[in-house]
Amino acid sequence: MKYNRRPKDWAKSGRVQEEKEAMTDKRESERDCFSTATTDDLSRFPAEDPGDFLGFRRLRIRSSLVFSFISTSSSPCPVEVSGERTRIGGGSAFASDLRFELRKSSSLDFSESAAQPLTRMRMLLKLFGFILLLPVLVRSEDITPNDDVLGLIAFKADLQDPESKLVSWNVDDNNPCNWVGVKCNPRTNGVSELVLDGFSLSGRIGRGLLRLKFLRRLALSNNNFTGTLNPELSRLGSLRSIDLSGNSLSGTIPDEFFQQCGSLNSISLAKNSFSDNSLTGEIPAGIDRLYNLRTISLRKNQLSGQVPDGIGDCLLLKSLDFSENSLSGGLPDSLLKLSTCSFLSLRSNSLVGEVPSWIGEMSYLENLDLSGNGFSGRIPESMGKLLSLKVLNFSRNGFTGSLPDSMTGCRSLLIVDFSQNSLTGNLPDWVFEMGLQRISLSGNRLAGAIENLPSGSAETMHQNLQVLDLSNNMFSGKIPKGIRAFSNLQVLNMSRNSLVGEIPVSIGELKALDVLDLSKNQLNGSIPSEIGGAVGLRELRLENNSLGGDIPTQIEKCSSLTSLILARNLLQGPIPASIANLSNLQILDASFNNLTGPLPKQLSNLLHLISFNISHNHLQGELPTGNFFNTISPSSVSDNPSLCGSAVNRSCPAVLPKPIVLNPNSSSNASSSGPLSSNLRHKKIILSISALIAIGAAAFIALGVITVTVLNLRVRSSTSHSAAALALSNGDEEYSHSPATDANSGKLVMFSGNPDFSTSTHALLNKDCELGRGGFGAVYRTVLRDGRPVAIKKLTVSSLVKSQDDFEREVKKLGKIRHRNLVALEGYYWTQSLQLLIYEFVSGGSLYKRLHESSGVNALSWQERFNIILGTAKSLAHLHQLNIIHYNMKSSNVLLDSSGEPKIGDFGLAKLLPMLDRYVLSSKIQSALGYMAPEFACRTVKITEKCDVYGFGVLVLEVVTGRRPVEYMEDDVVVLCDMVRGALEEGRVEGCVDERLQGKFPSEEAVPVMKLGLICTSQVPSNRPDMGEVVNILELIRCPSEGLEELS
Repeated sequence: MKYNRRPKDWAKSGRVQEEKEAMTDKRESERDCFSTATTDDLSRFPAEDPGDFLGFRRLRIRSSLVFSFISTSSSPCPVEVSGERTRIGGGSAFASDLRFELRKSSSLDFSESAAQPLTRMRMLLKLFGFILLLPVLVRSEDITPNDDVLGLIAFKADLQDPESKLVSWNVDDNNPCNWVGVKCNPRTNGVSELVLDGFSLSGRIGRGLLRLKFLRRLALSNNNFTGTLNPELSRLGSLRSIDLSGNSLSGTIPDEFFQQCGSLNSISLAKNSFSDNSLTGEIPAGIDRLYNLRTISLRKNQLSGQVPDGIGDCLLLKSLDFSENSLSGGLPDSLLKLSTCSFLSLRSNSLVGEVPSWIGEMSYLENLDLSGNGFSGRIPESMGKLLSLKVLNFSRNGFTGSLPDSMTGCRSLLIVDFSQNSLTGNLPDWVFEMGLQRISLSGNRLAGAIENLPSGSAETMHQNLQVLDLSNNMFSGKIPKGIRAFSNLQVLNMSRNSLVGEIPVSIGELKALDVLDLSKNQLNGSIPSEIGGAVGLRELRLENNSLGGDIPTQIEKCSSLTSLILARNLLQGPIPASIANLSNLQILDASFNNLTGPLPKQLSNLLHLISFNISHNHLQGELPTGNFFNTISPSSVSDNPSLCGSAVNRSCPAVLPKPIVLNPNSSSNASSSGPLSSNLRHKKIILSISALIAIGAAAFIALGVITVTVLNLRVRSSTSHSAAALALSNGDEEYSHSPATDANSGKLVMFSGNPDFSTSTHALLNKDCELGRGGFGAVYRTVLRDGRPVAIKKLTVSSLVKSQDDFEREVKKLGKIRHRNLVALEGYYWTQSLQLLIYEFVSGGSLYKRLHESSGVNALSWQERFNIILGTAKSLAHLHQLNIIHYNMKSSNVLLDSSGEPKIGDFGLAKLLPMLDRYVLSSKIQSALGYMAPEFACRTVKITEKCDVYGFGVLVLEVVTGRRPVEYMEDDVVVLCDMVRGALEEGRVEGCVDERLQGKFPSEEAVPVMKLGLICTSQVPSNRPDMGEVVNILELIRCPSEGLEELS
């Protein structure tokens, strides 16, 4: 930086050296206080007050124009901005004496000199002119937008933008007002709104935003921002609205955030994870300083402590949402001061005590939700004063007493939910007289009859009702016939009561009805055929009643039906073929009835069917084949003695010709017949003789079949006894290794060379030593002579096993496979009627039992779950390298050793079968619904190793969530893949993690692992990764330093 030359009279001979030394000291002082920074470094310096035009530390000046201000203190620190670099120094901008230097083509010198009054006057005039010119210069250089550009670019530098939503943000563009998500105030020409909701951004909220001095609205919801809430955001003095909901922020809300953001009128930090085990996690007390606050939402976090008493000082508050946290204590009396509040939700916390009577003084309330807490006592009578109340939810608490009649004062009420409490008494009349849209009183102790509905003028009000849930109470009597008055009713649930009588035919007049649940009552009579009039019906549940008669064929008119549950009644007759016309049907349960007749073959056309149960009836004939019925579980059709097909392991008899009946009166008219009668009589005689011959032949064939069967059973019995003798022996006898010499002998081969078993009480195939049963057979535990336990699998599909040579060749190949995550095959035993496979014994049991049948104390930790997933992936990748497809990948086939290491069993067994395609589709190998890849249902699609990838993906989701692949809830069926995929789309996938982990898992691992599981369960096989790729991805997830951006 250049300095103006001093007057010539200063450079006298006696002072030259002194002046040079002074100039050198001054330059060194200036050099000490200067710092050099590029525009990228500017984000480290906080912005100053916009009103302090002399205090700007960063200005954009054309390269030919230099503007600096220097304090006249002993160590001046000027600021010089020129081109791409900025020199920043200290010093007071408000010092009494300033020297400004404005240089373009000439130099101006405003220095104070007491000896030259004229010069002083000129200096003052110039200074006055410069001050007048300064706003023009500042405005002409467009300072603020440039500062906004630097701030936005610095903010962007801290982000990951996978969808390139911020591609228009360019540092070379001096006008950010045209950038995506940016809005400017036309008066100040500065950025006033930054709206980036749902942009899939991730990273931390950086300090670049601090440069946006005119920012009034900040909306970054539904992204994936991480880290803590930056307390410096409170320095944005113009900020009025902030929305950071739906992200992954953590930690606590800083105290100074509320204390310094007094101008805020809207705050939304919902659906994050503001918690820290080392901190209290309470709502900061500074909330009472937000005098202008209109709305605040801290919903769905993990905040603890009590509702701050200072919230009552936010007198302008209209909406308060602290739901789904861990707040405790009672309702603070200061809430009464929120006289203009219209929305108050404290749902799903741990609040206790009684609801105070002053709640009725909050006259502007329109939505009051205190559900899911521990409130007790009676519902206050003062509730009737809430004239504006539209939605009231007190469900899932401990309220007692009866429903107060004062509720009739809530003239605007539309939705009321008192479910899951301990309310008693009868159903009050006002429930049906107020024109409510939704009524939920389930899970209480309400009693009495509900058969007399109000009539007359109230019938018009009934048309408003859409949901009526009176389930799980103690109501008695009949279902009222006046139910037809609820013409717009969509959900009618009266299940789990003590209702009697018949289902009223008027239910068929409810055209808008979507769900009808009358299950678990004492209803009798038949299912009315008028039920077909409810054409919009999607779910019909009538189980656990005493309904009789036939299933009405008119039910096919309910074309939207997805769930039809008629189990545990007294229904008779056949299953109507018209049910096959319900193309959207997913669940059909008619078990535990008295149904007869054959199953309609058209049922195989139900393409969306995922659950079918007709067990414990008297149905007969052949099971349908194709689509869902190719993999139907035997238990779902059990206890129907006359059913046949592969699912019940019972072959169907051949179709016999219709029997011929002899006419005993064939000669009664012979005397009156002519030649024609004689011919007819001759033909009848011939026909009779032929029939007798056929009957005799059939009897002879039947006798022969019986004889052969008896002989065959004796041979099988002899063989079985011989095999059992070997199995139960103590190993001291010698056995032939050549079954060709003796049909009853067996061949025992141990790959270790030691075929002897211990003489302990743990005998082979002992029922007491059975470990379990699977699709290929039962598994038993026994001990070798050297004390080593082994597991023996008895194959129950001997009729499908290949010849001895093929069997031994395949088994020996499997015996050579060794991997730390595969159950080792130790040996085998062979006869024509009995085949045994001898495996190493894995002591930890199956992964299925550990996930679903163990207590919360023994729940797997996250690290154990991750190791199981990784180990299973490695074993499958190893099998696929050997061109071995498992075909039956599920948690019950994954065993855990004593250290928790996973080992896959039952691999390679499909190669022992001669008819692989047919057997793979059978229910024995795909016994667990939910693991089967969709290509199994299509015979034209080649089965590849990608079917194992699909099963592995389901297993991954099962391990992370702790839930079964398909769960049958009381009112629904939950498919795990669909549940996780829906949660991911809604941004709440972390909520799917097993709750037994109690939040002790790294989200940076759990979320990518679940995404990987969903990728593996893609419907299209080619879209699934190879298991080798899966292993690589899992190792990257475990070691994020090596990089994994696609799944994070």
